[in-house]
Amino acid sequence: MTVVEVAQWRGSGSGTAERLREGARLVAGMVPAGRRLRVDVDDDLVVTASRVRAVMSQLGDGLVVTAGGDCGVELESVAAARRKYGDRLVVLWFDAHGDLNTLASSPSGAFHGMVLRALTGEGPEGLVPEEPVRPWQIVLAGVRDLDQAEVAFVEASGVRHLGVTDSVALVDAVASAGLGRGQGGRSEKPDPGLGVGAEESGPELGVGTEGSGPGLRVGAEGFDRGLALGVEKSRRRQGGGVEEKAVYIHIDLDVLDPEVFASVGTPAPGGLLPEQLLGLVGALAERFEVAGLGIVEYEPGRLEDQELLVPLVDGLVRVCARI
Repeated sequence: MTVVEVAQWRGSGSGTAERLREGARLVAGMVPAGRRLRVDVDDDLVVTASRVRAVMSQLGDGLVVTAGGDCGVELESVAAARRKYGDRLVVLWFDAHGDLNTLASSPSGAFHGMVLRALTGEGPEGLVPEEPVRPWQIVLAGVRDLDQAEVAFVEASGVRHLGVTDSVALVDAVASAGLGRGQGGRSEKPDPGLGVGAEESGPELGVGTEGSGPGLRVGAEGFDRGLALGVEKSRRRQGGGVEEKAVYIHIDLDVLDPEVFASVGTPAPGGLLPEQLLGLVGALAERFEVAGLGIVEYEPGRLEDQELLVPLVDGLVRVCARI
């Protein structure tokens, strides 16, 4: 396993974006990786992207975890996965925001709000991959703050927009990505609660990963049962010669509910609980090959957030690496 630290902050529109430098260092240190690389960050985003691309091109097998920094650091990480997996790749975007603006539509002009659109081939010069990700390869999860131009793009392009109601819906969305390509209009209105389904909900929610740390436990009944159901349902639907998917998992920490985790620059109410995020990622990692993992947008501000993040990052990495 390799962790690549990219302490880029110039792509953020947050007034406290410089905190991302320390956030990237801390997140990288939380990853239980055998190999640790650090990319020197330039004020020019294009220069930094070229350096990340050079690092990614030299990495071999094994899980690569990108520790940011702003969401823009994911440009080359996802592009590397696209080159490796081609149309098998599904990009799962856990984020409060869609990051689907263009230079013309962006209210802030900040690249971290454009990076996913850039990955589809529309972005600033020097910040567009040679091999774009197709909209039907993208699943938005936990996204609850879209600009109007982003809504229009999602509705027209074929991007999946899910409210994270349960692991069944999320696993199925990844498994079915790309089926009926080019039809467009594949968006599903997000569930405003952004929680798990009623059958799996409740105060004991958590994750069944040993060693995940305090506050991230779960009983065998409840959420784990929902994950198993999701995996089995997707296996049944995936049969009949449909190619296996590989999923790149992007996690902007503002996907979490700011009442629980507030150390982000652009919080949005109504997010996921840490144990819900870990459970959903665990269900995906059990079902699909993980093509890469990005954990970004941590702006250290509260000690309690750091204490929460340590076991969460460890748990996310371990389920993705299956260790």
